[in-house]
Amino acid sequence: MTTANTPEQAPPKPAKPKVNRERAWAEARELIYEHRRSITIGLILMVISRLAGLVLPASSKYLIDEVIGKQRGNMLLPLALAAAAATVVQAITGYANSQIVSVAAQKAIANMRERVQQHVLRLPVSYFDSTKSGVLISRIMNDADGIRNLVGTGLIQLVGGLLTAIIALGVLLWLNWKMTVGTVAFLGLFGVAMAMAFSKLRPLFRKRGEITAEVTGRLAESVGGIRIVKVYVAEEREQAIFSEGILRLWRNIADTITGTSAITAVTTVIIGCVGLIIIIFGGRAILNGSMTLGGLVMYVFFIGLVAAPLVQIANIGTQISEAFAGLDRIREIRDMATEDQQDERRAGMDDVNGEVEFQGVDFEYDAGVPVLRNVSFKAGAGTTTALVGSSGSGKSTLLGLVMAFSRPQKGRVLVDGKDLDTLKLRAFRQHLGVVMQDNFLFDGTIKENIAFSKPGATQAEIEQVGKISHVEEFVSRFEKGY
Repeated sequence: MTTANTPEQAPPKPAKPKVNRERAWAEARELIYEHRRSITIGLILMVISRLAGLVLPASSKYLIDEVIGKQRGNMLLPLALAAAAATVVQAITGYANSQIVSVAAQKAIANMRERVQQHVLRLPVSYFDSTKSGVLISRIMNDADGIRNLVGTGLIQLVGGLLTAIIALGVLLWLNWKMTVGTVAFLGLFGVAMAMAFSKLRPLFRKRGEITAEVTGRLAESVGGIRIVKVYVAEEREQAIFSEGILRLWRNIADTITGTSAITAVTTVIIGCVGLIIIIFGGRAILNGSMTLGGLVMYVFFIGLVAAPLVQIANIGTQISEAFAGLDRIREIRDMATEDQQDERRAGMDDVNGEVEFQGVDFEYDAGVPVLRNVSFKAGAGTTTALVGSSGSGKSTLLGLVMAFSRPQKGRVLVDGKDLDTLKLRAFRQHLGVVMQDNFLFDGTIKENIAFSKPGATQAEIEQVGKISHVEEFVSRFEKGY
């Protein structure tokens, strides 16, 4: 048995999968389909609300031209009642939409977090050795949050804005098609600007998620290892690392703010140009009698119904871009094969006697840097085997191979004569009892920690384990015992 006296290293960081935009779109379509019922109800309520919202601006023409211009007082009450009824419908549908769709969006976020966490826990141990815990927490909690804009009010508002703009545009063409043609030209420029802006913003949002995960991961490490930080007087060093990460995050946010501000500025300019068109062409239309004053007022209202959704679309589009960036990062993780997926064709293991044998095992974390070389030994069932060696000689690696945390590059690890490479890891590990080199306790009682591997353990079984592990010696001093 020989080991390379080389400091044991963490497994190399897995290559980041290439982001597949089509997979992100597929993920989005899957989410939308999964929540199609609430989205459909939301869209119906939105259509009703938007149509009701057209009543008030449309009534302005009849108020000015008919009621005031032609002194038709009998139309005043019906117009007021119609406007009031439309307002009530808007309020009710808006409230119902928010309740139904927003609740569904939060449910979708919860489901996505569950799926990602479930997938992460089943990834190979080597992935956790090379990925900060804070990064994983960020992937599970933060990246999933953005999907509310896909299955929540974001998507509904986007569709609603487009619907309102299309209907309002039709009314504008009816009122004055020549003036409307000029406004459409500027709106076309706006669409081109939006497409260019979103193509630039999406990578920024994606990078922001990565930076946030890195900063969160380092912060979790420094807080978790505060005793080491203090022993080595490394507070200033950790502060510098954190400050550098926060600076990168600030720069990214500043870039996205610049992009969104540019979108708002372009929108403002376009709205201003539309206003100039209305002043010039609308004024001339009234002077030559081709348009009434009420018609112009109604035109102004409906221009607002076109312009407002454009601003809303710009903001929602940014949020949806952020949601897709989060889906990209989630997809990276979910594309990684879990241990269960790798074990699909491997055999189960009903029982373990306990004989362990290494046959010519070679292992290295990094190519060309051996940790174990030609290791061979046998540990019989029911015996005690001590591994002795200096720090970094490979003792922990040997145990990691027995627990199938890693796979040897050469040779075999046998348990009861069965090669671990041929066994399902979950079936094998169910027979293991392990005391790790580094102690770890979950927040909770001593009883809960002892029973972690067997949640249904009885009090008698827990106390028996406590005696074997000498835990009973100090538990007896606690008022509430286990």
